[in-house]
Amino acid sequence: MIIQSLLDTDLYKFTMMQVVLHHFPGAHAEYRFRCRTPGIDLARHVDEIRAEIAHLSTLQFTEAELAFLRGLRFVKSDFADFLGLFRLNQKYVRIAPLPDGQLEVAVEGPWLHTILFEIPLLAIVNEVYFRNLPPGTDFVEGRLRLTDKIALLTRDSEFDDLRIADYGTRRRYSRDWQEEVLLTLRDGLGERFAGTSNVWYAMKHGLVPHGTMAHEFLQACQALGPRLRDSQTFALETWAREYRGDLGIALSDVYGLDAFLRDFDMYFCKLFDGARHDSGDPFIWGERMIEHWTRNRCDPRTKLMVFSDGLNFSLVMELYRRFRGRARLAFGIGTNLTNDVGPEPLQIVMKMVRCNGAPVAKLSDSPAKNMCDDVAYLAYLRQVFQIAN
Repeated sequence: MIIQSLLDTDLYKFTMMQVVLHHFPGAHAEYRFRCRTPGIDLARHVDEIRAEIAHLSTLQFTEAELAFLRGLRFVKSDFADFLGLFRLNQKYVRIAPLPDGQLEVAVEGPWLHTILFEIPLLAIVNEVYFRNLPPGTDFVEGRLRLTDKIALLTRDSEFDDLRIADYGTRRRYSRDWQEEVLLTLRDGLGERFAGTSNVWYAMKHGLVPHGTMAHEFLQACQALGPRLRDSQTFALETWAREYRGDLGIALSDVYGLDAFLRDFDMYFCKLFDGARHDSGDPFIWGERMIEHWTRNRCDPRTKLMVFSDGLNFSLVMELYRRFRGRARLAFGIGTNLTNDVGPEPLQIVMKMVRCNGAPVAKLSDSPAKNMCDDVAYLAYLRQVFQIAN
């Protein structure tokens, strides 16, 4: 079966889950799946996907896995104890084929008990789809591409201080290929390889796990906070109360950069270690973040800018050249690392669309990334956060 461990997911799922346990244990969540790649027939694989989900729901954390989580400085003992009792329950998942070949996949239930479904579900859909393609995947070619990417960073001392991490679990070609990629990067890049968002591989291979918060956390706060206009500041303040200065990278694009900068005042500039870019022009974002920190009496050279939106090695090198010495830099590469073996990668996502029965959404700097099933709510959100597009 595809998923062999509940750790086979991104670290930020656990960091958010701990906040849910401590601050929103009664919250109810609803997620929806979408395939943005046209002409893909996923419906014919529905039985295989159901079988994989059934297996996923049998998994529990092992004592070794719990010990690894307890060893992370920000994981609290009661959360690790809770995970020791935790299992995913397939009753919260609804999956059905649609006439056009698409899949309807919905996850609905207590947020605390559904938050870990997203990443393994996406990994399952990916691997089931790719393993059923006609023969033609060329791992020899994939390995050559990976070797060429490593050479881009290692052939010139200009990039000695550049650090990249793997963020590719959700769109990987397969579990085994992701592991091969990680080991190749570890051996080929040395200190230039910063680690992975995948907690299972971090544990197996002594890598550094990376992750803080994802969009769903800030989206959920639209329904959980005292007032919609204050939901972004409410989310950041709740995060700070939980982690007391740790995991201090703020996600900047749930309402677009303009709205983020309006809320990310001097207090947050000084409190958080940095910010993560995940939509819109990364060069414009970087310039504006540097200017914003400077205006708020922070030295940008002490702040971390994390780039994670559709990166490839060429773009990483361009961003590094633009911003090196002006801020601390980190790069998370996903699909271009874990699904670059020939076939076109799937553009699949699973997003929270409701929390406590109320619609939630993100309005990122890349409108194609927006996902909400309530047009009226989207219009209202744009009005509240003064968003033009």
